[in-house]
Amino acid sequence: MADKQISLPAKLINGGVAGLIGVTCVFPIDLAKTRLQNQQNGSRLYTSMSDCLIKTIRSEGYFGMYRGAAVNLTLVTPEKAIKLAANDFFRYHLSKDGQKLTLLREMLAGCGAGTCQVIVTTPMEMLKIQLQDAGRIAAQRKLMPQSVAPGGPVEVKSPTAMQLTRQLLKEKGIAGLYKGLGATLLRDVPFSIIYFPLFANLNNLGKRGADGPAPFYVSFLSGCIAGSTAAVAVNPVDVIKTRLQSLTRGSQEDTYSGVTDCIRKILRHEGPTAFLKGAYCRALVIAPLFGIVQVVYFLGVGEYILSYLPKRNN
Repeated sequence: MADKQISLPAKLINGGVAGLIGVTCVFPIDLAKTRLQNQQNGSRLYTSMSDCLIKTIRSEGYFGMYRGAAVNLTLVTPEKAIKLAANDFFRYHLSKDGQKLTLLREMLAGCGAGTCQVIVTTPMEMLKIQLQDAGRIAAQRKLMPQSVAPGGPVEVKSPTAMQLTRQLLKEKGIAGLYKGLGATLLRDVPFSIIYFPLFANLNNLGKRGADGPAPFYVSFLSGCIAGSTAAVAVNPVDVIKTRLQSLTRGSQEDTYSGVTDCIRKILRHEGPTAFLKGAYCRALVIAPLFGIVQVVYFLGVGEYILSYLPKRNN
């Protein structure tokens, strides 16, 4: 984000508004990404993103594309707010007398932002993935009955986020919501290390003069390019994270005990190209999402909203 200094409440509002708008726009593509990443050889139901979305609409209706959107919309506000505000915080404290940050310091700020956000990101992704993938498992058992072992798990119901949360807390405690924490860190920290410095430098290229801000379209394009680049770069870890956080599988699908076990089994059974599953979907999700984030910051939505809130009289 831009290095302009705004209040913490405004930063949180900016991050929240950007997250809500972005998720609403791109959630169906994110659902397709999750389902494509989770399907394994021998139980492939979808051939592409468009095929996944078409089959989802046919079997689950239009709103089937928004399975898990409620939990994502609820938690994306604190998640994006923490990510964006933390990056600004670290950039501010790593700068020397307001001077331009070195690339290393920009990467350190991004690292700090990515580390902070997993507090919210991990449980959000954990719940979202279960809800997104429930339709795939149900369709697989209906259309590919050979993938279900006799005496295996019965029909998959569509639990709510609250039901999943209560079940995980009851069975595994708070650790149940943080399954895949290590993989989430391995994804989000490198993502932020790549994204924030790349965005800042691309955005600086379009600035009007030495101190003038870049036009909003430059911020939007910079966010799209930086977001899609970072998304594709960390997609292999995103595949691992998605597999580790999925609790329900077909009978012919592998289960994993950890990151190294997941890597080993994917390489053995599916080959290295499996780590690129859903990469273009993830790029299509992240590019507009972070483009919108930067436009919201550019327009100062948080400051605008705060200006209309009643001020307390001291």
